[in-house]
Amino acid sequence: MEASRSTSEEPWPVRVVSQKIGAWVARLGWVWVEGQVAQLSRRPGTQTVFLTLRDPAADLSLTVTSHRDVLDRGAPGLAEGARVVARARPEFYPARGTLNLRADEIRQVGIGELLARIEKLKRLLAAEGLFARERKRRLPFLPARVGLITGRASAAERDVLTNAARRWPAVEFRTVNVAVQGAGAAQQIVDALAVLDADASVEVIVIARGGGSTEDLLPFSDEGLCRAVFACGTPVVSAVGHESDTPLLDYVADVRASTPTDAAKRVVPDLAEERRGLEQARHRLDRAADHLLDREYQRLAAVRSRPVLARPEQWYDRHGAEVAALRDRAARVLDHRVHRAADGLTHTAARLRALSPHATLSRGYAIVQHADGRIVRAAADVAPGDALRLRLADGTVGATVADGGAA
Repeated sequence: MEASRSTSEEPWPVRVVSQKIGAWVARLGWVWVEGQVAQLSRRPGTQTVFLTLRDPAADLSLTVTSHRDVLDRGAPGLAEGARVVARARPEFYPARGTLNLRADEIRQVGIGELLARIEKLKRLLAAEGLFARERKRRLPFLPARVGLITGRASAAERDVLTNAARRWPAVEFRTVNVAVQGAGAAQQIVDALAVLDADASVEVIVIARGGGSTEDLLPFSDEGLCRAVFACGTPVVSAVGHESDTPLLDYVADVRASTPTDAAKRVVPDLAEERRGLEQARHRLDRAADHLLDREYQRLAAVRSRPVLARPEQWYDRHGAEVAALRDRAARVLDHRVHRAADGLTHTAARLRALSPHATLSRGYAIVQHADGRIVRAAADVAPGDALRLRLADGTVGATVADGGAA
């Protein structure tokens, strides 16, 4: 019944499809795979161990089977949440239609190797600018609502809620409880972050967890979580572990709080402290206003005490006297100049009169002129019969030359 190709007229039976899938899967061969142990099952009476291996950065998992001796030899004391590296071969089970990995070697990833990988990821994210200080946002002074991502009924949740309410009783929280360690914790935190970031009433998000081992805090160094926080539109506060714990979330978050209690102090102000600050500011303002009023009052009193304002008529009297003195002085100067000019004019007139021909004519002399006005200066200038004009002191008379030309 098998054929090289299946058609609607000649379809393959389920067993043929299962065989072909198994053959394709077997072609992958042996591979090294890394993941986090989400579930570990040691069934009594069997030598087979079942592990659910989960991808730390995605919601994917595979079942791994191994002999008990392989697990005890390569990863003794393995527990759920640990990171492992396994050499396995994929196997497809046609009867159940499932895909498993059969491992012949399992190694637990040591803490040193985990830290080295985190350090490598840290350098990568830093080079991409996820830790840049200039991109970090300031927290709102008084958020109306705070988002909180933490473990259910955890000490971290209690610390944040209690201390925040003690500092500002009116603060509201929207809490999303997630797993904070183990397989799937990072993805749950990412999902909760997306929910709170989409809530327009949430103004700041706090991711909180108490202290723990390096393995317990691995979800907070997950690359997917770091990138989700970087892309978040709401400011994020990281409050994971104690002061000495520094997961990668601390570097990418907008604010790092040393503890969950410190996060509560950072996201909301202290009501009592703010009231004290307001009282102090009001007292300083009152003192400054009183000092300013006193200073201006003294300055005004000093201005009012000046003579120009105390007795303003003195100013007019003084300047009136100055104006009168200037006016008298101007009158005296003008009179003096007029008198001096008049004397000068009199003297000039006297000199003019002394030099004037009219004075000579007054003594009986006359000026002889031809009819055309030419002055006769010598007897030879006239001839008998010439008409002449004689200019006297009090007028002119006409004359005719009867005898002339003789010396």
